[in-house]
Amino acid sequence: MSIKYIIYLANYSDGVLYVLALLLLLALGVIIDRFWSLRSTILRGRSIIHATAGTTALTPAELQALQTQAGSLPEAALLDTALRHPGHTGDTLANRLDETIMLLAPSLDRRLWLLDTAVTLAPLLGLFGTIIGMFHAFNVLAQPGHAPAEVTGGVADALVATAFGIFIAMLGLTGFNALSNQVRLIMHQLDSMKMMIVNRMPHPPATVERLSAFAGGR
Repeated sequence: MSIKYIIYLANYSDGVLYVLALLLLLALGVIIDRFWSLRSTILRGRSIIHATAGTTALTPAELQALQTQAGSLPEAALLDTALRHPGHTGDTLANRLDETIMLLAPSLDRRLWLLDTAVTLAPLLGLFGTIIGMFHAFNVLAQPGHAPAEVTGGVADALVATAFGIFIAMLGLTGFNALSNQVRLIMHQLDSMKMMIVNRMPHPPATVERLSAFAGGR
């Protein structure tokens, strides 16, 4: 398929194929960018979780060291929350960490809506381009001395837009599902990190004394 023929097909659809090409580039850009970012977040976050799991208690110094190691990872925000609320434990700390996770969630699936839009829009644009091509194909019938091969050839050229739109939709759907699964894995890592922080945060002295008194009273 030559460049000249591709340009002919694009013009045959009155420019719809040009729009589909831009939609394809947009979908590929989002898939590559988000896949690279999310995959890196998963792999680096796994090492932070393993480091946290290897501790028995999270002192402020250990929290600070883990936060420095986490850098710009979402886990760093959870560690920062634990550092800023040293007196909170149990459900109170868990609620604070849940707030942080909720604030982080929108940044994880950003731009995925573009893929979702491409999945729906691409087949419709392809069908629209095919309809326009059909107009051109059957317009030949109104001309005197037309050849049947011109009509059938025009129909075949018009169907290229639909095929291109379906291809973009399949690519976008595959990428959207893969990226959504990566977002789910990151959210699972954040939930795991939250539980590790809650379970390893030392109780303040007053809480320990109340627990001891309660145990002695029994």
